[in-house]
Amino acid sequence: RLMPELPKFDDEDLKSYGDEEEESALSPPAALMSVLATQELLLENILECIPVGEFAVIQPLSDEFCLVLGYLLTWKLTLTFFKAASSQLRVLYSQYLRRTKSLNKLLYHLFRLMPENPVFSGPTSEALNKDTKTFFTEELHLDVK
Repeated sequence: RLMPELPKFDDEDLKSYGDEEEESALSPPAALMSVLATQELLLENILECIPVGEFAVIQPLSDEFCLVLGYLLTWKLTLTFFKAASSQLRVLYSQYLRRTKSLNKLLYHLFRLMPENPVFSGPTSEALNKDTKTFFTEELHLDVK
């Protein structure tokens, strides 16, 4: 709930970033970036043996699963933050992500985590429907119980 409210605090300081000659960058919330940096290192350790093009098998409810889920949820918060920011702030934030290579790392991790066959194995109450359901066609509910 708080992420969409945070960029307005950077809007006040936006004028001071436009006067520099070199490309400016502005970090998204430092606490979020700190958590993201830690999670990137942990995911590198988990996925280091798996090349891009192959996929990692992460067992549900394992420690690795929790780390991957935390990493992806942190990115969800980051993207929510970006969505609420003005276009000028987005440019500054994206420069920061470019410098830290966080977006490159996200894509690198996603291509190793994406299943080879993304068939949705959730509850299938519509047994008469012959269409194959995938993670890309079905809405995923992440309710914490």
